[in-house]
Amino acid sequence: MISKTFADYGVSLNDLSAVAVAVFDHGNAPAGVSDRQFRFDYLDERIRERNSLSSFAFPSTKIPKIMTRLQAVADSAADLDCPLVVMDTAPAAVLGANFDPTVMKRERKIIVNVGNFHTLAFRLGDGIEGVFEHHTGEIDLPKLESLIRRLADGSLKHTDVFDDMGHGALVYGTNPFEFGRDEFDIVVTGPRRSMFQTADDRPQTTNNRPSSTVHGYLRPYFAVPFGDMMIAGCFGLLAATAEVMPNLAESINGSLRSGRGRGVTPWDA
Repeated sequence: MISKTFADYGVSLNDLSAVAVAVFDHGNAPAGVSDRQFRFDYLDERIRERNSLSSFAFPSTKIPKIMTRLQAVADSAADLDCPLVVMDTAPAAVLGANFDPTVMKRERKIIVNVGNFHTLAFRLGDGIEGVFEHHTGEIDLPKLESLIRRLADGSLKHTDVFDDMGHGALVYGTNPFEFGRDEFDIVVTGPRRSMFQTADDRPQTTNNRPSSTVHGYLRPYFAVPFGDMMIAGCFGLLAATAEVMPNLAESINGSLRSGRGRGVTPWDA
């Protein structure tokens, strides 16, 4: 179906260099082991092995045995006549959000992916400085902002999230992230990003100043990489594929970065 749709627009999928697919994978926890803890141990392992969002992407021949959903994707694509790259969804979305020209200018940032079922926040600077993962259905905006603030200042503990029915938290960097220094505090992406309200949407105070100013609400910036917030994960997949398959790095990175921050899509650059 996908091939036919592209063909209707004059694009052939008969000579692909690679296919990249993202899927959320809890991992196959052994009996008696919390799947939430198992998933977070995996995140920690990947970050410590290679501190990069692309460390969550793999060639289909090198998928960790515990990642059964990623393997299921590879099994379903056994007839592909080109390489397959698979990746976790949230890191793909966060990596893709970085291609927003406004986000790209920030050396340090916190990017929050509010997914349908899982919310992940990454503190980025010198690589990945910290991360937490919670279930979207278990949090509201005040709780999420509290977690983000503690991720920023380094005080967030694993148990703060795990004991609240989330997956957990890890802070690696010792340099706290400060809010209020720029025009926005956090970068937001994901299908349930509407959980965040802008300052204008907040209740007003009696002196008619936005309550975000008075009460210190976090100011979100909604990432629109290449002008399209809906496919941030796809751009992240492309960027990760460039690292997983170095032979494609020049063409992929040349396409992704050819707009020089002007928001030009790779296929229009």
